[in-house]
Amino acid sequence: MPTNRAQPSRTRAKDTGPQRTGTDEKATLRGFLDELRNSIADKVADAPEPHVRTGGVPSGTSLLGLLKHLACVERFYFLGEDVDQWPATLRPSAQDTIDRVLADYRKTVERANQVIDAWPDLTLPSPRPPRRGPAPSMRWVLVHMIEETGRHAGHADILREQIDGSTGR
Repeated sequence: MPTNRAQPSRTRAKDTGPQRTGTDEKATLRGFLDELRNSIADKVADAPEPHVRTGGVPSGTSLLGLLKHLACVERFYFLGEDVDQWPATLRPSAQDTIDRVLADYRKTVERANQVIDAWPDLTLPSPRPPRRGPAPSMRWVLVHMIEETGRHAGHADILREQIDGSTGR
């Protein structure tokens, strides 16, 4: 685990609850997912180099790696893109700058939201690459993405606090 961290700034943002979402199921699920997406992107956006790409735990997990991974997961479930090596999605390359990974994530989320918004029925199978067995329903994918993004947003909270003391949403 690295010991060369940025000087703690002790920035404490107001920790607010989720915004109110739409009244139907899809709007509610997407609203919670969007809240988590914004939270993790904000944790990465102003994080200092090289700490944003440095693993903060023995597994090597980094803020930039988490965001890169989540973009791949979004593309897999909502855009039907296959992923050959899931572990590699957590490892930022030297070319993966904060701006580049953030732009890719935000563009991926925008495209994913277009798919979600156009989906006529949450019980229908979601788009994804061919795999054994049937594709999960769009409802399952939305709930899974809330869980996946929430889990990694929690990781990002801890990693960011280790870097410079920044806390809150």
